Amino acid sequence: MERHFERELEVLKEQLLLMGGHAESIVLKAVEALRRRDETLAHAVFDDDRRLDRLEIDIEERCVRLLALQQPMARDLRFITAALKISNDLERVGDHAVNIAGSAVKLAAEPMLKPLVDIPRMAELASGMLHEALDAFVGRDADTARRLVRRDDEVDALNRQVFRELVSFMIEDPSTITHAMELVLVARNLERVADLATNVAEEVVFIAEARIIKHHADESAAGDEFGRS
Repeated sequence: MERHFERELEVLKEQLLLMGGHAESIVLKAVEALRRRDETLAHAVFDDDRRLDRLEIDIEERCVRLLALQQPMARDLRFITAALKISNDLERVGDHAVNIAGSAVKLAAEPMLKPLVDIPRMAELASGMLHEALDAFVGRDADTARRLVRRDDEVDALNRQVFRELVSFMIEDPSTITHAMELVLVARNLERVADLATNVAEEVVFIAEARIIKHHADESAAGDEFGRS
């Protein structure tokens, strides 16, 4: 029975990594569709998101089954409950990729407002954070996860920079407002992807140390029901 339980945990981990890699790739695909003004590529993101939705359902069902039938304790319980949250975060990453792809479709026929530099950079940073968060998850590496949480500020700074630049375009030429606002929304969606990667990193600390670091509660231990073993 114990060996079966360990195998089920491994399968759960594999599903989360598969879902994470898929989420990472569709964010980059959505931004590439925007950069290339490629409607076909943007529509592929919509299809990819449906796969993410199915993965979330599969992971949720596996987690519920493990909780109901195995009654795990301590670290295993933390792992399963965190997996539920992580799968939800990854599904939301897909939703943000869909939003970006939607903007790509809207802007496909429009001339470029300016060469896209900061937005692809934001996408690289946010998807890179997601990748590293999942690596930390595999290794239950709380130190790496903590460093990753602090990197969210870099994406926030780029988001503010993009916003300021686009506002200046709108002020100088009101005819650019619709286009510029669409790019503002793209940057906002990428900023949210970085936030979700941060959420995953916070769950890694919870799994590894039974500490909750959300809302700067770094020194707050998790409740007794999760234990520290």
